[in-house]
Amino acid sequence: MALKQLTEEQIRTWSIAQKDRWWFDNIYKGDMPQLTVRSALTGMILGGLLSLTNLYVGAKTGWTLGVGITSVILAFAMWKVFARFGLKNEFSMLENNCMQSIATSAGYMTAPLISSLAAYMMVTNTTIPMWAIFVWLIGLAVLGVLFAFPLKRRFINDEQHPFPEGRAAGVVMDALHTGEAADGLLKAKLLVITGGGAALIGILKSSKLLGLLKAEFLTFPETLDGLFENLAHFDFFKPFHALFSRIGELPIGGVPLRDLTVQLDSDVVMIAAGGLMGIRTGVSIMVGAVINYLILAPIMINRGDIIGKAAADGTVHYGFKAITLWGLWAGVAMMTTASLFSFFSKPQMILASFKGLMGKKVEKEVDHDILKDIELPMKVFVIGIPVVGLAVVLFAHAIFDVELWLGLLAIPLVFVFTLIAASSTALTSITPTGALGKLTQLTYGALAPGNITTNLMTAGITGEVASNASNLLMDIKPGYMLGAKPRQQAVGHVLGILAGASVAVPIFFMTFMHNGPQNLVTDQYPMPAATIWRAVAEILTTGLSNLSTSAQYAALIGAIIGIVLEAIKTVTKGKFWLSGVGIGLATVIPFNTCLAMFIGSFIFWLLGRMVKNEDGWTNRVLVKNMEPICAGVIAGGALTGILVMILETFVIG
Repeated sequence: MALKQLTEEQIRTWSIAQKDRWWFDNIYKGDMPQLTVRSALTGMILGGLLSLTNLYVGAKTGWTLGVGITSVILAFAMWKVFARFGLKNEFSMLENNCMQSIATSAGYMTAPLISSLAAYMMVTNTTIPMWAIFVWLIGLAVLGVLFAFPLKRRFINDEQHPFPEGRAAGVVMDALHTGEAADGLLKAKLLVITGGGAALIGILKSSKLLGLLKAEFLTFPETLDGLFENLAHFDFFKPFHALFSRIGELPIGGVPLRDLTVQLDSDVVMIAAGGLMGIRTGVSIMVGAVINYLILAPIMINRGDIIGKAAADGTVHYGFKAITLWGLWAGVAMMTTASLFSFFSKPQMILASFKGLMGKKVEKEVDHDILKDIELPMKVFVIGIPVVGLAVVLFAHAIFDVELWLGLLAIPLVFVFTLIAASSTALTSITPTGALGKLTQLTYGALAPGNITTNLMTAGITGEVASNASNLLMDIKPGYMLGAKPRQQAVGHVLGILAGASVAVPIFFMTFMHNGPQNLVTDQYPMPAATIWRAVAEILTTGLSNLSTSAQYAALIGAIIGIVLEAIKTVTKGKFWLSGVGIGLATVIPFNTCLAMFIGSFIFWLLGRMVKNEDGWTNRVLVKNMEPICAGVIAGGALTGILVMILETFVIG
């Protein structure tokens, strides 16, 4: 059924007390089951598992994806099945909402593992103990919760901001629990089917695992030329094998395409991620990949600025690591200036962040405190933020050698950046973590010149806490829409943090750290976010003098292009949509991964343009249910990818 909401005029003219009374009378569900044992356990289990999808996707692309809708559909289907077998009553809508609070907080809190923490370990060539990472992640995430909930009153109760991704989760839950059961079950079936298919492909791509099972003939190839190689014993496919086996050797500027990472691979997870990113981001990334790998890389290889690795037969090979050591400087400069220009080009948003911090002044009405037993008490934040903030600063000093005064300065910066980040997330679902992290790095580059570890870890505090708080506000939005108790969602967030850390930290060590911090970046897992954090820290602490002349010019040109692209986008009000962040990102991701994401974005864009009959099967399944399809592929493929890595490393050897 349609969800009730205030009109634009009511939002503009009503007092906060009137809005709270309206919500209490029209939306609040009272004592409907919410934070129950089964919703907590379901959220912690699903959140722990889905946190691994962000670990996998983050290691590939540097981005983390929301897992809220995926967890909602999975939990709905799971408890629907249990109810049919008489094991338990069906999940209530608010149980599902509380469950997704737990699951999403588990997913978001993994971000430092593939960004600031990974960069710190690469820079220092030290492995931080598992227990220390566990404590650090929990401290940052809990601090994010403490900063998020006080802002709920302003952003959600008073100003009624949309938080688009959170609103989408609320709409999906309402449709599943109050709409046609068939629509909900279709979403669940699509998610399970696509997840199962992606998992099967992940298993079949492991030659070691299939070798153990004596089933090598079933191996699913990593690339298109590998596919035709497997089929070459059929006469029909022999010409295709001959063609595609030669494509990798075709030269650009004397450099084989294979050495430039130009190939079509079979990573269905990245194709699905492209579907969720959309055509605009997909095209921007593809433009950046073409410029970096097909134009600039061959030129710089011939100049000698990109250095390859000599093979036993005397030939020299290049590949992703060699190219990105040069190309990332232009890309990082472009992403930094583009994100900062976009950030500061909207001063009204920044100024608005500080107006009416806790909402409009509450009138002296009889029922102004009607939510006092529903909202989280303010004393939790008044006490919690200083206590947890001080604990985080002391821990940073003990483990990362951050000076106390520099660490303490990060806490008020968290407050400022959370206000700004929440304003962006509230309107667009985009949290400017990159821009905020770089602002902190610039600040500490001036305060602590030459101290690269302080630069990384203080930015880790401000950027990650502000991001966590903003994303959690987006997660609180569906609870407000559906009439949930905020204080129970707050408890759920903390449970999710514990679940995410308990699963993601040991798996991170098992899969990515077994070869040491200097081998975190590989062709298969390029760790783009960590590479960017490290590069910015190195520039700010060592200067540009250590780079080749061509890389310095590339960084300057990249910085200018980033500003120009964002300026054009601002002037045209978004009609020109090439993204400096997307183009720059392609310099720290292999060409084949960029191509896979572009293909995914193009497929779903094309379906949306061509399939117009809304009553047809194709539209109902592939267009309207694009999110469950992509989410299923990402979940199934990423979880299987992590499992295969563990099996190959510790079981098969």
